[in-house]
Amino acid sequence: MSGDDHPLSQLFWTFALISLFAVGGAVAAIPELHRIAVDVRHWMTDKQFADAFALSQLSPGPNVMIVALIGYSVAGVAGAAVATLAMCGPTAVLAYVVSRWLSNAKGARWPAMVQAALVPLSIGLMAASAWILGQASDQNWRAFALTIIAAVVASLTRLNPLWLLAAGGCLGFAGLL
Repeated sequence: MSGDDHPLSQLFWTFALISLFAVGGAVAAIPELHRIAVDVRHWMTDKQFADAFALSQLSPGPNVMIVALIGYSVAGVAGAAVATLAMCGPTAVLAYVVSRWLSNAKGARWPAMVQAALVPLSIGLMAASAWILGQASDQNWRAFALTIIAAVVASLTRLNPLWLLAAGGCLGFAGLL
């Protein structure tokens, strides 16, 4: 088995590269994570990916936990550790370098322009994440309707999203989805 075929090597290089393009955090990288884990590498099925995402969002801590769950499904505890370090390490170094560079650019207008340009990019990536997860988890019209209703309620009210998650969980447990 060559180094490129080794699961830990695949995890490291996959997540190290994705981390550098995850503008807006791990949630913004969901479409690419899904594409790699489900379509390219076949590490998981659509349902397993959607379940891993749901678990990572329900668990306390950073939302990058999905990376650890993908790594765990590929190579156990070592895979979880390698995937997490690969997802967090390069961006931490990049953030440090960029922050030092920006601290030297005080008074310049370009940092604010770059930051303003990244906002719509982040929003677009998060919208793509919602689309991918909806396709992976909405297996029938009732689940699709619940997703739309939950999105509308979440965006138009101040209702705690945990109530929406609890309602969806109860409907699923009752066999209505």
